[in-house]
Amino acid sequence: MKKITPLNKIDATVEVPGSKSITQRALIAAALVNGESTLVGPLASEDTAYTAMALRAMGIEVESQITEWRVKGRGGRIKKPAKEIFLGNNGTATRFLTSVAALGSGLFIISGEKRMEERPIEPLIKALQGWGVAIKSINSTGCPPLEIKADGISGGLTILPEGKSSQYLSSLLLVAPYARKKAELQVKGAVPSRPYVTMTLAVMNSFGIKVTANADLTHFDIDQGSYKPRTYLIEGDASSASYFFAAAAITGGRVTVSNVPQKSLQGDTALVALLEKMGCQVSYDQGITVKGPEKLNGIEVDMGDCPDVAPTLAVAAAMAYGRTVIKNVAHLRIKECDRLSAMATELSRIGVRLEEKPDQLIIDGVGPAALRGAEIETYNDHRIAMCLAVAGLVVPGVVIVNDSCVAKSFPDFWERFAELG
Repeated sequence: MKKITPLNKIDATVEVPGSKSITQRALIAAALVNGESTLVGPLASEDTAYTAMALRAMGIEVESQITEWRVKGRGGRIKKPAKEIFLGNNGTATRFLTSVAALGSGLFIISGEKRMEERPIEPLIKALQGWGVAIKSINSTGCPPLEIKADGISGGLTILPEGKSSQYLSSLLLVAPYARKKAELQVKGAVPSRPYVTMTLAVMNSFGIKVTANADLTHFDIDQGSYKPRTYLIEGDASSASYFFAAAAITGGRVTVSNVPQKSLQGDTALVALLEKMGCQVSYDQGITVKGPEKLNGIEVDMGDCPDVAPTLAVAAAMAYGRTVIKNVAHLRIKECDRLSAMATELSRIGVRLEEKPDQLIIDGVGPAALRGAEIETYNDHRIAMCLAVAGLVVPGVVIVNDSCVAKSFPDFWERFAELG
């Protein structure tokens, strides 16, 4: 348990770990290179450790050092692992490595924790089947664990049914260059979290593969090819930075995150502009700086493209004055926990007036003075723990239960959070 100490004003400069999303994409690309690549500034966390461990089981050499990782790829040749691949509650790795396993030869079993067995993957299964992959949900639930009788991917046209996660699409794109013939991918319906798909395309381009896509990211042509070895620098994690930006916003203080650039690959930097709409001042000089106002104002916003920072904005909205409507976030329900329900429950616990809808959270902020401390349940979800820790900076008596769950994406979060004081 972690008791949060309130702070009057904050004036701090912090550095956050490398981007989890970029690290996992770069790991996959580097693993498919024929040769050695170096990832500079990657995130070392529980999630990325699962990814690296699985790649090693598939015959890829991953040497983890403090500030950089060396990855020796095998040009798309994937070795059959000696046992099933267990990925905890790492949704990104489960979806990405399912497609990587399909490039191999032989039987692959991919499993995870109980929560992972509740997280859907059926759209990816169907799309891979369209590329000739023998894959099924072992329990016939459309969720892991998965059985893959791998023999490579055929390429040609496949259809990705409309899903609730952009990770299905990114997974397919990352392996598509290694199909037996030119791959074509069509997406039915809207693509959620589009900036993550743009990020995937940018990482692929950096490793030497260009993808032709239409404007709404629903149709892709991917030529056959091989990723090229390179040294790749990973920027700071914008999702992790969000907690420090929100800390500045609700305390009326100032925080600079020094290693997230203004021109970022990460869609979660959109939070900065939203905080600016709520009354914050934002500047860009050696990172991103947010300075909070005397009072935050409520806003109405569509967060379909940046769901991971929607809980952070919800905390800022709870400390603001006026109504905030967070829309188009139904996909929060299939994350590490049902984050929409979790945020509604835990914010209510500290006295926030709100309404939870199937794809929305409506928060009527009256400022922090009206709120009360409470023990906060984290649902073993790193983002719930970190964003609600921010609330404790202005609401006395906030205690975070199961505070160690932050290891999933930000192992030293509590040490860096303490630097605000």
